[in-house]
Amino acid sequence: MKYYIIILSLFAFISCKKQDAEKISAKQPENDDIEVYNFEEFERFLKEEQDQIYVINFWATWCKPCIQELPYFEAAQNKHNDVRVILVSLDFPNKLQSQLIPFVKKNSIQSQVILLDDPHENEWIPKVDSTWSGAIPATLMIKGSKRKFYEKSFSEKELENEILNFKNL
Repeated sequence: MKYYIIILSLFAFISCKKQDAEKISAKQPENDDIEVYNFEEFERFLKEEQDQIYVINFWATWCKPCIQELPYFEAAQNKHNDVRVILVSLDFPNKLQSQLIPFVKKNSIQSQVILLDDPHENEWIPKVDSTWSGAIPATLMIKGSKRKFYEKSFSEKELENEILNFKNL
């Protein structure tokens, strides 16, 4: 009888631990929303040959000017059917779960968010644009073979004007 109680207690303890672990893992955010690329994988976005305009914004959650302009990119995505906004996060990869995903969810960001995880920035920054110093925010507009690069933050009106000007190139 004594062993029966010990075994029953042990079984109850183990099954409670398993349920607790399942509850904890169910609370963990999934990163299915945010794909992680190295630059070689990401580079395909820089070579899109479609009629759609790609507005690729390089930003980070720790960059105040970046955060201030994000709603303008969201508005552009919603306003223009022929514009696809891609928000390329340069946050630290170890902050994906603790910082980036919660930020995207809290701010209801609907544009595609990508985490660029490539420590060789001295190699890939000039591939984005030869004039880019590496400072953020930075934005690249692409449509077929047309490209325009901006190493600055935008106001809502400035971004809208640049998109309209880019459409007319």
